[in-house]
Amino acid sequence: MSLLSYGMLKKDGGTIQLRGTTAVEPPGPTQEPPHGDPGGRGLSGVPGGADAGSSSNMAPKLRAQSSSPPRRSRARQQTTGPNDPEFQRGTPQGKLWNPEESSPSTLLKSKQTSSSKPRGASHSEEDNQAALRLLPQPETRPISQEQLVAEVKGIYAGLMMVESKCIEVDNAQSSQNDTKLNNEQWQALIALHRTLLHEHHDFFLASQHPSASQALKRLASKYAMPARMWRHGIHSFLELLRHRLPGSLEHMLTFIYLAYSMMALLYETVPAFEDTWIECLGDLGRYRMAIEDEDIRDREVWTSVSRHWYSKASDKAPTTGRLYHHLAILARPNALQQLFYYSKSLCVPIPFASAKESIMTLFDPALGGGNHQQTHLIPIDAAFVKSHGIMFSHKQVDNFRLVADEFLGLLDAHISRITKRWMEAGYYIAIANCCALLSYGREENVIMRLIHSQDNEKQGQTTGSVADVPKPTRDFEDALYLAMKTHEVVFNRQDDANVLPYTHVVLVFMLYLTRFPSALAQVEHLFPWKPLSLKLNELLSSCNNYDRIRSGEFPRESNNPPRPVPEDFALKGLVFVDQYYPSDWFSNDKIDDDEKYFEMASMTGVRKERILCLGYKIAQSGKGLTYDEGANRFGVFPQYERDIEGDAMDIDEAPTSSTSTTTFL
Repeated sequence: MSLLSYGMLKKDGGTIQLRGTTAVEPPGPTQEPPHGDPGGRGLSGVPGGADAGSSSNMAPKLRAQSSSPPRRSRARQQTTGPNDPEFQRGTPQGKLWNPEESSPSTLLKSKQTSSSKPRGASHSEEDNQAALRLLPQPETRPISQEQLVAEVKGIYAGLMMVESKCIEVDNAQSSQNDTKLNNEQWQALIALHRTLLHEHHDFFLASQHPSASQALKRLASKYAMPARMWRHGIHSFLELLRHRLPGSLEHMLTFIYLAYSMMALLYETVPAFEDTWIECLGDLGRYRMAIEDEDIRDREVWTSVSRHWYSKASDKAPTTGRLYHHLAILARPNALQQLFYYSKSLCVPIPFASAKESIMTLFDPALGGGNHQQTHLIPIDAAFVKSHGIMFSHKQVDNFRLVADEFLGLLDAHISRITKRWMEAGYYIAIANCCALLSYGREENVIMRLIHSQDNEKQGQTTGSVADVPKPTRDFEDALYLAMKTHEVVFNRQDDANVLPYTHVVLVFMLYLTRFPSALAQVEHLFPWKPLSLKLNELLSSCNNYDRIRSGEFPRESNNPPRPVPEDFALKGLVFVDQYYPSDWFSNDKIDDDEKYFEMASMTGVRKERILCLGYKIAQSGKGLTYDEGANRFGVFPQYERDIEGDAMDIDEAPTSSTSTTTFL
């Protein structure tokens, strides 16, 4: 069958035409072949333009095109010479330049004439004036209080109906974990919860309207609308989706993105509940991070997003332990940072009790008897985490000294090896040890009991006598051993700026205890005062302003916004940091999250001054240290003038009861 039978080509009177296209004349003797037809072949691919539909060639085989460059047709005459019309130029017709015709006035007039009518102008002068005319502001109709109240009531009525339906459906599905839902059912559930989120959004916009009265604005708080939105509109459904994984993965991703966009919108439009929206955004980011198992990069991105929101929330509510618990989960696999956040979540004024269970996910691998490779920790970190795990869980208590000594034996060489990187690890270790001395926030801790007892006495409340305070427990004695021995190793490192953050944290804790003499007595007799005094005298050698140290005020740079050092953010919110920082010390909101823990060279001098001021305040309290203002030197009381390494009292021989330790006051 020929190509003509398919209707692809048609030849009529020497014209080759594709159906539906323009006819193309075959190249004549003076024409070049069409573009893309090298060698002078016709469109049919048959040399010489033969009939493609001849009976002798029912199934013509197209000839392959030559790879040689296009050639000029042989039929065309080669006329390239002086007589070629293409090279002939006529005599130019013109006239000589006349100065009168090229005067400035003539040129200006012609220029104005040409510019007054720009080429391609599509608007008349009237249209241009209309386009430049200013429009008045659209009229807005004020809404009355009655209309606003009616609007809020109507929205709330619809919200209640959708909310009750969501609660009913979520409870029904949660009790039927074996039931598998198809895509249409999941989409219906997502649409139902999306409707509830939209109803909440409308309620917040109406109740927080600028024209709303204070009573109307208080409705959202009165009826706990932000918490209800999170609980019934988002969290319960996310938990339902989580328990149906992996089959519900795609639907869970869809709903997380939906809820995240809604919370981001509320964060921008309803600032009255900004703290709640920030924490909800962090929770949604953590859900998204937790279900990402395939792409490690996406997991890290959502971990960073969630950490950003939780850090922002902790800045606004530094005494809320729940936020530090969430940050501890995101800190994996950094074991020291995890231990720091878990400990902090239990040692703030509003502790998070659930952290006592979560922290065991960090301790169990270390207490399980596995080697360092199984816990994915270097030996010194594994020993430190295990020692805290023993104190917290009261498991393997007989092995505590062995594990603690392993950590202490590796510490000095470890600091020398990692140098500047130990600055961050140093204040993590210091804060964790201080929290261990407080028994991780337990009320039965001897220091906490003595602090509360003294506070009650100041308030005129009668409490039991000092003899009624229980004796220190085994975990407190172990924490005291670990903390004091760590102090000795660190304080004995002279001329090392990398241990200054650790020293700063320890002195903040000791200054806090000086306000409670009976509590300080529990640690004063074992504290390495002599190495500390030598460390302080070393820092005094670079001091130029002794009056600033003796002023008793918090040292800060003048004419500059506050710039806290990294450990300030780590200490913020802890129970033993009360009254240390000025009220506006963390008011600089221009510091990004990444900049908070960025170490600058100028911070070394800031830390030295802080440590010297803390040492002077402790000396002024008459506990442990002394200060000679004439010689500007630190010293210790006679009972602490001893070689710490050789003559220090062993913790087993130290007095443990509160009555006997008062002799050191």
